[in-house]
Amino acid sequence: MTPRDLIATAHSLAEGDPRRPSQANLRRAVSTAYYAVFHCLAGTAADLLVGGSRSEAWHQVFRALEHGSAKSACRNRQAMQRFPPEIQGFADTFVTLQKARQGADYALDARFDKPDVLAAIDSAETAIARIEQADTRHRRAFVVHVLFKRRPS
Repeated sequence: MTPRDLIATAHSLAEGDPRRPSQANLRRAVSTAYYAVFHCLAGTAADLLVGGSRSEAWHQVFRALEHGSAKSACRNRQAMQRFPPEIQGFADTFVTLQKARQGADYALDARFDKPDVLAAIDSAETAIARIEQADTRHRRAFVVHVLFKRRPS
């Protein structure tokens, strides 16, 4: 399962019913869009720190990424200013989508509409493309920041 697979799944959930998708499908689409970005970051960390093979060490790095600490690192404005716009945009999207995912998964009275959900999916797709285009040394520095710079929320 790749981040692009998750993006495709999010689109399927949001666009599956051409008339009006269910709230359950819209919620799952938002959550899946966030997980596409999360998996992109985790996979980028594992690829850059261990290498592209799916070894035990690769899986350990992939699984080391924590949602809360990643959000805190991405919200650290002082640290993020040192990164190029591609990385900053990814970090901003990560934080925004994590908040949306929490609403989709836990706010029982929240309502989602298809255009907003499609915009969230598009922002996830754009963030993934932007981090993939960023220079390797900037991506490596970013994942080290996210994995090892623990900051309170």
